[in-house]
Amino acid sequence: MRPTPDRIRETLFNWLQPVIMGARCLDLFAGSGALGLEASSRGAARVVMVEKNLQACREIRSHVEVFAAKQVEVEVVTADSLAYLQSCSSQRFDIVFLDPPFESNLLGLSCASLERNDCLAIGSYIYLESRGCSGLPALPCTWNLLHSKQAGEVGYYLARKEFSLLEAKSTVN
Repeated sequence: MRPTPDRIRETLFNWLQPVIMGARCLDLFAGSGALGLEASSRGAARVVMVEKNLQACREIRSHVEVFAAKQVEVEVVTADSLAYLQSCSSQRFDIVFLDPPFESNLLGLSCASLERNDCLAIGSYIYLESRGCSGLPALPCTWNLLHSKQAGEVGYYLARKEFSLLEAKSTVN
């Protein structure tokens, strides 16, 4: 597990400060749950934290009981992140945190799966974290990269979903 460093987390939530109140958030590779818990403390309405490690989920649940704001709906899901995305089309998220293990190819797969499974609201924000600036995969064409920074060996980014390909196709026809 590699929690997002405090300095990066502070920058991220400064970026999200204007839009986090009332947001529906997804922390897809929750790990320690730090990003999801921070979102709940900053005014998100709903936070879903997905983590496949059972022990990590137990620890996240205990942290939720202590730290999560009582008015926030928090759900901790023990599941594979990509499998979860296949079932999330019934709900759309306003903010998504993508911080998979650096050694995996899950960042690109997660971006594609979020798009394919229609899990993002138009105007949603997607936070991505990778090893260095070279670790950012090609983003879906519906996303616009807003911020790009590096701290040590960590590259971190904020993108925004600008439109839906499905809606764009229907307006052309």
